[in-house]
Amino acid sequence: MQLIQTNADIITQRDIWQHKGTKVGLVPTMGFLHEGHLSLVRTAQIENELVVVSIFVNPLQFGPKEDLSRYPRDLNRDLALLEKEGVSLVFNPSPEEIYPPGFDASVEIGGVSAPLEGVIRPGHFRGVATVVAKLFHLVGPSAAYFGQKDAQQVAVIKKMVRDLNFPLEIRVIPTVREPDGLALSSRNIFLSPQQRSSALILYRALQAAETTWRKYPTERKGSTLRQIMTEVIATEPEARPDYLSAADPETLQEYEGPIPAGKGVLLSLAVRFGTTRLIDNFLLEADG
Repeated sequence: MQLIQTNADIITQRDIWQHKGTKVGLVPTMGFLHEGHLSLVRTAQIENELVVVSIFVNPLQFGPKEDLSRYPRDLNRDLALLEKEGVSLVFNPSPEEIYPPGFDASVEIGGVSAPLEGVIRPGHFRGVATVVAKLFHLVGPSAAYFGQKDAQQVAVIKKMVRDLNFPLEIRVIPTVREPDGLALSSRNIFLSPQQRSSALILYRALQAAETTWRKYPTERKGSTLRQIMTEVIATEPEARPDYLSAADPETLQEYEGPIPAGKGVLLSLAVRFGTTRLIDNFLLEADG
């Protein structure tokens, strides 16, 4: 497995791949890998001739009140996991390599970046879109792989690819969960045992709204689905929600009344347990 840490070296590899017509899959990560990341890697391995995993904790997507230094890191562990998976190349640049002195550009995606995380974490998706655009240019992948757990991030990146005509496919892989339903996240390490137990309320809230969606079609209303999630979350004293959403999966605009026939819904929520903030979502299809 090859480890590359400079733009010049990854561009050299990119030019070789493109000259040969090699089908390359990119899995962008911030490291501290878990089974969710590895599920992206495995899918990319099946669908491509060569897989590149980027490991980069992106400072541009952290707000002034978010502790960048606290984000978990363990490069040696990550490299061992990726080598075991047979990954061809890991791109692990420094912040100075991605954002050299004088760097003053950004990618701003309107619409889908504004609600939900956009309200709570202003500027977050500008940072995400900027670094992902750079990675797409540097690596030149045929496809890039993201997890459904970060549903709004997926919507932002898909819109960026469409609007800016990036020549690649965005592949979205289902959320990987613990046996009890908790979505895997690098931030789960910060939960105390009690908070870890309390955090299951996210999954239960989504399940309750999903049950109504499937069993009672006449109750397929945005306000009803949000109310169900709100009531379930309220049963857990440690849970402090930032938002609970029942929105159009593409535009992320909230549904209020009846959801139009033939349309699905993205149920999503962000909830704090102590100093740890978790997100989760269910994407419900129209015929579900």
